[in-house]
This record gives sequence, C-alpha cells and structure tokens, in this order.
Amino acid sequence: MTGIIPYMDELDSEIIRLLQTDARQSNRELARTLGVAPSTCLERVRALTRRGVIRGYHAEINPAALNRGVQAMVSVQVRPLSRAVIDTFKSSASAMPEVLSVFVLGGGDDFLLHVAVQDLDHLHAFLLDRLSKRREIAGFRTSVIFQQVHDTAPSRLPDVPGHPQPPAGTT
Repeated sequence: MTGIIPYMDELDSEIIRLLQTDARQSNRELARTLGVAPSTCLERVRALTRRGVIRGYHAEINPAALNRGVQAMVSVQVRPLSRAVIDTFKSSASAMPEVLSVFVLGGGDDFLLHVAVQDLDHLHAFLLDRLSKRREIAGFRTSVIFQQVHDTAPSRLPDVPGHPQPPAGTT
C-alpha cells in the first residue's frame, strides 16, 4: 500500500464500525443494518479489504480465561541499534508464548511488549529467565496492567485534514 490514504465515505466508515462491533455478522445482516443491497455491501467490504483497510477478522480472547490473568507492558531498549538487531529481536519476541503484541518504537525505548502470564511469579521468571538473558537487551522497564479500558469500535472515523475528496459519483 502506498502513502496515499484511500478515500472512505460514510458507508465505508459505517461498515468498519459495524464490523469492529461484530465481525461475525453475515453480509446480509450487515447490508440490512446499513440499508443497502447485499451486493453493494459485499463489494464495499471486498474493496476495503483489497485496499488494506480491513486486514482480517479476529476473535477477542480473554487472557484470564486461559490462565494468563497477569498482563504487563514491557519497554525494551536494545543495543547496538541496527536493523539486524531490531529484526532479530522482533522475530524472537514475537515467537515467545507470553508475548501478545510487539511494537517497534521510536524515542527512548525501542520496543514495547504486551505480555500475559499466569501470575506475578511467572512474570518475574519471564523477565529474569527469558528477557534479561538476551544479549542485545540493554535495559527494560515493566508496567503491570491493572485494568484494560478500550473502545474497539469508534463511532466515526475522523476526517483526514488535507485529504482530497473524490469527485462526485466516484465512490
């Protein structure tokens, strides 16, 4: 995908909002909710997928229900700071079963890891026995998550300033 932001009209935005709320609904249900023909809805969803706006459909899992009730964010600094070190750590961190997400950062920290483990003893063991033993890690800080508050379904996507509107009748 290029640096050009694809145009999205109100129907596209509403499709995304509804799919974020319930990605399991059928195309027919989605079309009925939107008040459009199923063929129109299907073509819009396919176009959003082709353009890379929709990247997939996922189940939201409760880590505590899988005996991973303690979550933390771990900020990591690696050295030497090179593409090879970043790529290696990115791959190895992604493969760790405790790691839910890996974010590559700019600024004081190089990575942010979202981890989920059974309890604080397992978090401590992960940090000392797995993470701190990696040669490329210069340091890390851990913040335990007490409560996750999020809204996965924005009611309306914000307009992009300076993004040109398409000519009438081209959406």
